[in-house]
Amino acid sequence: MTASALSERQVGTTSDELGRELDRIRSEVVAARGASDARYLHTVLTVQRSLETGGRLALTVSLLPPAWLAGTAMLTTAKVLENMELGHNILHGQWDWMGDPAIHSTTWEWDFATPADAWKRTHNHLHHTYTNVVGRDRDLGYTILRMSPDQPWHPVHLLQPLYAALIAPIFEWGIALYDLEADAVTAGRKSVRSFLGDLADLARKGVGQLAKDYLLFPLLAGPSAVPCLLGNLTANALRNVWAHTIIFCGHFPGDVRTFTEDEIEGETRGEWYLRQIQGSANIEGGFLFHVLTGNLSHQIEHHAFPDLPSNRYAEVAPQLRELCEQHGLPYVTGPLWRQYASMWGRVLRHALP
Repeated sequence: MTASALSERQVGTTSDELGRELDRIRSEVVAARGASDARYLHTVLTVQRSLETGGRLALTVSLLPPAWLAGTAMLTTAKVLENMELGHNILHGQWDWMGDPAIHSTTWEWDFATPADAWKRTHNHLHHTYTNVVGRDRDLGYTILRMSPDQPWHPVHLLQPLYAALIAPIFEWGIALYDLEADAVTAGRKSVRSFLGDLADLARKGVGQLAKDYLLFPLLAGPSAVPCLLGNLTANALRNVWAHTIIFCGHFPGDVRTFTEDEIEGETRGEWYLRQIQGSANIEGGFLFHVLTGNLSHQIEHHAFPDLPSNRYAEVAPQLRELCEQHGLPYVTGPLWRQYASMWGRVLRHALP
């Protein structure tokens, strides 16, 4: 039985009970945070920085094909770790409790085109507050994709399978433009002055990113400048494709629900939890796979507890799944190939009126 099949009274009872249980789980994790969590984070940091250093060094001699392959592979992995397990989760405030200014949500700037502050506004606040609410959650299709029958159809959506695929290798730049919220300016929700300020911030950040990967490090590589540049380009493209895949598979498989604004009127804490569970999907895999996804393969747990340390999601996932089974609620999960196919099915289905 899905939540949409429950009566209004049953939904209220279920959400109240679920809310109390999830608040309890959250409190237990908060109370248990400590040395083991800090050790995990510092281990990931050390591995990421070592891979990036090794990759950059190998690409300085990348006229040799084995060095190019090794350098590109290490740099790609380092960028994936920095973006997914470090940047995304640090900016969520998951590690603020440690009190370390070097890894705090207010000071971290990630290796990604969009400025951290812009991303925190659109992602942490708008998306996680209004998850999958049509008309409120701009991440539901990122203003260019139609992912729900409640979204108006336009002829341009016939092309959305094409531009959904084309955006994958340049995903960071798509997100950067999205975070400018140009649609909010035309709708009167954001001032032109604020937009221009955000545009200037993006220009500064974007120029820095381009100069670092496509000018500074290739110049330092001397005779290996061209293969170094191509290695950086490849690493960024592969990181973007990976991030696009994991994020889309965590939000848009066919069994993930969307909601109307009327459905969240007077929403309680328990009903918010219920919406997070029904508006997300997990991806099954092993420990290394989960780390490389930033533990966003536990997307349901992340949406329920966005500010808990990511390494704790695997611990709480069985508890949350059991609660869903007890209350007859869907817990959408599956291997990557299945979620990927389901996601593309949704993109194709809603491309049509």
